[in-house]
Amino acid sequence: MNRPSVREMREALEVQTLSPFAAKSADAVRDRPEPPCPIRTAYQRDRDRILHSKPFRRLKHKTQVFIAPLGDHYRTRLTHTLEVTQVARTVARALRLNEDLTEAIGLGHDIGHAPFGHAGETALSRICPGHFRHNEQSRRIVEVLEQGGEGLNLTYAVREGIHLHSKGRRDISAKAWGIASTLEGQIIKLCDSIAYINHDIDDAIRAGILRPEDLPADCIELLGDTHSKRLSTMVSDLIYNNWWATGEGTPPDPPHLAMSPTILSATNKLRDFLFQTVYHRPAVKAEDEKVRFIIETLYNHFIRHPEAIPRDLMAIVERRGEPIEQAAVDYIAGMTDRYALAVFERIFVPRMWMG
Repeated sequence: MNRPSVREMREALEVQTLSPFAAKSADAVRDRPEPPCPIRTAYQRDRDRILHSKPFRRLKHKTQVFIAPLGDHYRTRLTHTLEVTQVARTVARALRLNEDLTEAIGLGHDIGHAPFGHAGETALSRICPGHFRHNEQSRRIVEVLEQGGEGLNLTYAVREGIHLHSKGRRDISAKAWGIASTLEGQIIKLCDSIAYINHDIDDAIRAGILRPEDLPADCIELLGDTHSKRLSTMVSDLIYNNWWATGEGTPPDPPHLAMSPTILSATNKLRDFLFQTVYHRPAVKAEDEKVRFIIETLYNHFIRHPEAIPRDLMAIVERRGEPIEQAAVDYIAGMTDRYALAVFERIFVPRMWMG
């Protein structure tokens, strides 16, 4: 009698313990079939592939809100990703959903972000043929650019969750980009906003841009007067407002996760407050034109000098019949803040004569 593998035992445990609405690892689908791992489930394998990828490691030197901050305690794109994933796993565990799938989507959702945060994304979107969106670039990385053009061969549920985590400007639950077919993907969409709303307030207070008393009084009264209280209120609401997802109660039709109207309204108002007072504040936006100049200058240089683009990126684009502009965008989008500055300096800043 053959003993079942660790993976098979884990898959059987999922069926026994997870909600009927949870995505089961045994049902995961890849574009290219491959032998299963004897230890890890499909979603655990996806998580590891993202975690060990170079684009994931580069997140530690990509801006969240404050460009190249000197303080050690400001969030970067990597710490944001870890906070999103931690919050999302808490929700997934409480609702008896698949934590491994949730973690894989969370770790991969922002790997397509350009350098210099949203200022970099805006700059690329102005010059990129068609448009540039970090969620689409994240999906392009895992499907096309990694492993020499083969991609990571992630499961469909992970790739879909990465692509559909973006939301509209006014509502963190907006459906502009579509809704993930798994509840785990929907968790990431909401927890992405929950995490950055709270940690961006914390960073803005640290930077002296906000004082705690500047926050909207009605939001603070409802959500809490500290970082931990606000985070706890939002997470608890997301859990208890969707208790049906555990398998107890009647789900909405079609099944989808949502915050309660009262907490959602306060959360959206707090997010809008951040756009008005932090993200679009002159002190924060002062560097945006410099970012735009650097990115546009690099882009135009690479278009004229494709030999300056790494050969492996050029080979992928050429093999797919894509234009040189796409290779330039892929190269720039993959840069960290400091690498983009170093490349710009190397190409365009005169060197001092040492003779």
